[in-house]
Amino acid sequence: MIKFGTGGWRAVIADDFTKTNLRLLTAGLCKLMLSQGLAGTEICMGYDRRFLSKESAHWAAEVLAGYGFHTYMVNRSSPTPLIMYVIRERQVQYGMAITASHNPAIYNGVKVFTYGGRDAAPEVTGEVEKYAAETDPEAIPSVDYDEAIQHGLILEENPTNGYIDYVLDSVDVNAIKKAQLKIGLDPLYGVSQSVLRTVLTTCRCDLEVIHDMHDTLFGGKLPTPTAETLIPLEQLVVDRHCDFGVATDGDADRIGIIDDKGNFVHPNQLLVLLYYYLVKFRGWKGDCVRNNSTTHMLDKVAESFGQKCHEVPVGFKYVSAKMAETGAIIGGESSGGLTVKGHIAGKDGIYAAALVTEMTAITGKKLSALYDEICGQYGNWIYADGDIRVTPARKEELRALIYEQGITPEFSKAIVRIDRSDGCKVHFEDSSWVICRFSGTEPLLRFAAEALDRQEAEDYIQAWKVLVDRK
Repeated sequence: MIKFGTGGWRAVIADDFTKTNLRLLTAGLCKLMLSQGLAGTEICMGYDRRFLSKESAHWAAEVLAGYGFHTYMVNRSSPTPLIMYVIRERQVQYGMAITASHNPAIYNGVKVFTYGGRDAAPEVTGEVEKYAAETDPEAIPSVDYDEAIQHGLILEENPTNGYIDYVLDSVDVNAIKKAQLKIGLDPLYGVSQSVLRTVLTTCRCDLEVIHDMHDTLFGGKLPTPTAETLIPLEQLVVDRHCDFGVATDGDADRIGIIDDKGNFVHPNQLLVLLYYYLVKFRGWKGDCVRNNSTTHMLDKVAESFGQKCHEVPVGFKYVSAKMAETGAIIGGESSGGLTVKGHIAGKDGIYAAALVTEMTAITGKKLSALYDEICGQYGNWIYADGDIRVTPARKEELRALIYEQGITPEFSKAIVRIDRSDGCKVHFEDSSWVICRFSGTEPLLRFAAEALDRQEAEDYIQAWKVLVDRK
């Protein structure tokens, strides 16, 4: 069964991610487009560096051709943000990216996008699921890939230069050139290695690059920029005396940063830094948006500038929708995805890296010093997270306990509010909080907490783990 999560449809290769299921999903999207009167229109397609990604993109394009649709195929492995940019520029109604983003190497998947390059809303993916479930896999029409090219149903092009120019036009290139920054770059074997390298070298940054070769196993690690996976980048930044280090996940829509001292800059901290920078140094005015598992320091920064921070459920489609509704100038998640007003509506680790570079150049301050400045004004809130793996049966048991029976650990601190709209989020009287929710992309029960003391934040999470284990 094809079931979309918070970041598209993802499945283990040769288990649920199969050619048959990919064709079913594509057929479901085709039937949705036909129901919307879009027969014969164009759809944009791209793919990352994962095992079978290129082949899967071709299989999907063959089905699209079979239903009479035209495919604009990005003809090389590319960042997901580039594909979203193409969707917006070509003003098509739908797009697809073959990627499992930051999931382990044994996964692959599909992200579906709608007009403007937005992540497809649940209403859209729900329709795709419905049509796919109703489709006979033996009755799906298709046209051989090379034959479809000959008949003009598939157009292969490389739009990379346009996307690079778009990113460069969004930042102060001259200021970055003058700063003469030295940056460590770790693409984590993903698709940012060419595009991000070009963006930064165009800005005359001196680069030290690791993990840029094509490896479908991602060096045996998760292709996600966390404190654990970026230890080699930390060492590089310190050893080569870099101003900072930057990494992106497998499809380059998430970012990870190492500061000038070799410390991992958590995505929560990065969001605070960039919002503070946009308001104080760029002079922008506007709200910000975060999901329910992201730092409340954003709320404090926004309030100090007379603005508001909006909370949404997990899933970047909710972030971008709220940004459009409120005119917010930045939105992001604690997992490392963010975007800025005026840019594409989805996560973009490449643009975020360029903006961090501009921030360092314009402020003339090291990242560590700038964050210390912020903490001096708003307090040093500590974020902690964790997870446990759950089987499908156990997930349903826990879902009933958490959502229907409403179980909650006993905490020593007074609770002011409990929100079960997306997981279970407990708010305490001193503004600290803890949340427990199921991952929408992996078989995990996730926990996150924030407090002024690290042990306190970790104790919140441990209380949840103990309760779940007992149940």
